[in-house]
Amino acid sequence: MADEGFKRKLTAILSADVEGYSCLMGDDEDATIRTLTVYRELMSTLIQKHRGRVMDSPGETTFWLRRNLHLGHRL
Repeated sequence: MADEGFKRKLTAILSADVEGYSCLMGDDEDATIRTLTVYRELMSTLIQKHRGRVMDSPGETTFWLRRNLHLGHRL
């Protein structure tokens, strides 16, 4: 069989983005950055709690990765 020795792994990727980020930044840049920082820290804590990891956080977006999803449905 061609798959002999091949081990499958399930992976989940999540991308979270802030709706209206440009408008929020235009209205109050300092408050938007403070709020984004708080939410990013909360998300990071939850992601790590469930054995995931934050891959990148460019601008207002967060990319999250979770491997071996035998418990992934509990997130």
